[in-house]
Amino acid sequence: MKVSIFSTCLVDMMFPNVGIAMVECLERLGCETDFPESQVCCGQPTYNSGYMEKTRATLINQLEAFKDSEYVVGPSGSCVGMMREYAEIFKDDPEYADAARELGEKTYEFSQFLYHVLGVTDVGATLEGKATYHRSCHMTRILGEKEAPYALLAEVRGLELVPLPHVENCCGFGGTFSVKMPAISEQMVEEKMADVVATDAEILISADMGCLMNIGGKFNREGKEIKIMHIAEVLNSNVTKPVRATV
Repeated sequence: MKVSIFSTCLVDMMFPNVGIAMVECLERLGCETDFPESQVCCGQPTYNSGYMEKTRATLINQLEAFKDSEYVVGPSGSCVGMMREYAEIFKDDPEYADAARELGEKTYEFSQFLYHVLGVTDVGATLEGKATYHRSCHMTRILGEKEAPYALLAEVRGLELVPLPHVENCCGFGGTFSVKMPAISEQMVEEKMADVVATDAEILISADMGCLMNIGGKFNREGKEIKIMHIAEVLNSNVTKPVRATV
């Protein structure tokens, strides 16, 4: 199975270790990966800010970058959710409607791909510690994905996963929202930090680095300790039992 890696801006520029973990995990499960170098941002920040026409060139670039890919996998439910929306954005465009629909159909968030496409739950990972999982808004509401991360984390040896209170609440990042509405964003992340602290977890896991960066930053500013880990890092941790996909 051939998988094209969609790195996302945050992972590409700030958290490359997450991209490395994702690739290593996919290849260990038997996937052949490649990285289309012409890819750029998914276009979500500018599109959601109302610059729809100016974002068009970015979206078309993505359509061209991944047009020959069998599958596209990214480490962010938010960015993947945006690429799934291309079909609606280009639905009346005779030149790009088909390409946009096809891209949406073959693009998956990392944990989603492992669970729904490869049919895997146990990837052979081991991570000792008490952890809680933050469910990002866009992955839950745009992609509708609530099951895959929990199914995969449940099979990580040594990991005690504690439910996060008010898991449905946003952390306050929301991309440009945290810049445009800083006071509201700050209150939201303060509440999220309090919920994480209430679990007594040592590790905070999520599938979106934007959320982890925001929550982890709040912990740092308050002088509180928490280890943040993207789910790809967890699933690539201390692998002792190679597991291949069933599909």
